[in-house]
This record gives sequence, structure tokens and C-alpha cells, in this order.
Amino acid sequence: MPLSEHEQRLFEQIEQSLAEDPKFASAVRASDPRFHARRRVLVAAGVVVVGLALLIYGAVIKIPAVAVAGFVVMLASLGYAVQSHRRSQSPDLHVVGGTTTSRRRPRGRSGGRRGSFLDRMEDRWRQRPEGHR
Repeated sequence: MPLSEHEQRLFEQIEQSLAEDPKFASAVRASDPRFHARRRVLVAAGVVVVGLALLIYGAVIKIPAVAVAGFVVMLASLGYAVQSHRRSQSPDLHVVGGTTTSRRRPRGRSGGRRGSFLDRMEDRWRQRPEGHR
């Protein structure tokens, strides 16, 4: 249900007053899920470097268990980084104050990223010719 013009104006006034409050802005920034996702990606990147170092060290000293452990650490942290990055790109994450940097692209053939397989199949089903129903 869309908001009336009066409700929209009130909402914008409240949003503006909250955005101007420095304590509130810092509290919101600290609880921004994208900030935490970025931090998790950076930590995972550091662990990837540690895993790579373990892999090389295990190969140099000829202890396969250390090299395999380094590879497993590296692989697990890469998976964690990819998962955190995907979560940070999720359209469900919102920031109060309208300071988001990424905008959701329109769907369709010219809209950049494509939807999931099921979304594309549903679109094809809806766009099929009338004679095939």
C-alpha cells in the first residue's frame, strides 16, 4: 500500500532529521550489515594469505600434512569470503539515511545481472505466445 503525499513528506522530514544527527548516524554506520560483510571479506583474505603461506611452507619442508592443512584453510576462507561478498551485495540490506552506494539494477535482458534460473523460466512462461496455452 503506497503512502499518501502527507505521509511521504513526514517520512522524509523524519529521515532528514535522523540523517543530521551525528550520534545516530555513527550508530547506524556501526550496525550496517554491509560494513560487517566487508570486514569479514578482509579477514578471510588475510586467512587466505596465511593458508597459502602454510601450503608453501609445508611444500618446502616436505611435510604433506602441513601443506594439505594450508590448502584446506585457504579453500575454506575463500568460500567464506565469497559467501560474505554475496551477502554484502544482497538487495535485502538497507542503510538508513540514503547513503547506499549500490543501486539495484532493473531486470531484463539489458539490466546487467540476470535473475535466477527459476525467475528466467517464469518470465519465459509469462511471455510465451497465446496459441500455446
